[in-house]
Amino acid sequence: MEMYNKPPKKQWKELTRRPGFEKNQLSSLVYDILNEVKSYGNAALQKYSEQFDKVSINDLLVSEKEMEIAESEVSEALKSAIKLAKNNIEKFHASQQNSEEKIETTSGVFCWRKAVAIEKVGLYIPGGSAPLFSTILMLGIPAILAGCKEIVLCTPPNVKGNIHPAIRYTASLIGISKIFKVGGAQAIAAMAYGTETIPQVYKIFGPGNQYVTKAKELIQQSGTAIDMPAGPSEVLVIADKTGIPSFIASDLLSQAEHGADSQVILLSNDQRIIDETLSEVQKQLNQLPRKNTAEKALENSKAILLESMEACMEFSNLYAPEHLILASESASGLSEKVINAGSVFLGNYSCESAGDYASGTNHTLPTNGYARNYSGVSLESFQKKISFQELSKEGLKNIGPAIELMAEAEQLIAHKNAVSIRLKSINDV
Repeated sequence: MEMYNKPPKKQWKELTRRPGFEKNQLSSLVYDILNEVKSYGNAALQKYSEQFDKVSINDLLVSEKEMEIAESEVSEALKSAIKLAKNNIEKFHASQQNSEEKIETTSGVFCWRKAVAIEKVGLYIPGGSAPLFSTILMLGIPAILAGCKEIVLCTPPNVKGNIHPAIRYTASLIGISKIFKVGGAQAIAAMAYGTETIPQVYKIFGPGNQYVTKAKELIQQSGTAIDMPAGPSEVLVIADKTGIPSFIASDLLSQAEHGADSQVILLSNDQRIIDETLSEVQKQLNQLPRKNTAEKALENSKAILLESMEACMEFSNLYAPEHLILASESASGLSEKVINAGSVFLGNYSCESAGDYASGTNHTLPTNGYARNYSGVSLESFQKKISFQELSKEGLKNIGPAIELMAEAEQLIAHKNAVSIRLKSINDV
């Protein structure tokens, strides 16, 4: 991690820049993949599986037998852990269900909204370097609670053409049966356009690498909705003298191990905390199976000493992190200053891993600064809100004249007439 000592504010914007590929090259490559899948369907998917996943896939759909044997391939301990997480995630997301009140805005004029599930949704589950079965819980549970009629899941196979048993078990546990062995940008294309095997959906959810994120960005331009730009993972930790260096280091590494393009940031007003944390990072790094991946992410990461905790919070809001950890005994007070963040973890014992797996909150969150204008996935992400209105004769008489005046002022006479003809009918009785 690169160390910065009280950088001036004019340098802060540069320090918030994320690592990334050359944008034009990335866009061109992903655009070609999308077009080929749109034109050639399954044939293109099979071609890209061989090219990127080094495996030949004849049947893209995970079979019923593969689903059935998943339970026997997952340990009882892991199944219990997944069930615990499932229960907490269900509780948190079920609490987001609510009905809106019918409002009488003027006497005889009633307005209300109704939540309606998006009929067809696609879930992308990363599974290349790490099988993220927890993301199935985060996306599948609110989709089912919302009442989505068709849920399609795509995830990349391993070199033997198989899907990790924990992914199959978790999907089966929550009631998802349509799992397809396809990953990367080509999976996003398949769900957006549909193929001979994979159904077209109306909205696509799920995190991924820069290829997946770019694919989601491009298909959105052609009419398929997405949850958010959810790309490489990131965490920002703000620590004062009450932070615990070994804890902080473990949180930084937990995100660094996601991928070489991940980024972690440490902010503090205490040089000792930074020094001891960086020492802990090196110590813990050497014990990680994914050491090489974490090391590459750390090359793009920063430790920054600032004048005060207020300055740390100001920098954090400028950065707008996916995950924000307040490693301080004063975390509750500091949290009042949070403006831009995907998900916030308060205090020394609220590790980011809790939100990733089992606390109940959703771990599909905006990255790359999009926490300035996006929320994380919630129950509402799988719904659309339809507004309704009903006017009685009295209601139209009360607001009709105002509508007529406004329509005429905008020179939309047909709009005015739609009111006038009704008012005349009422008055002629």
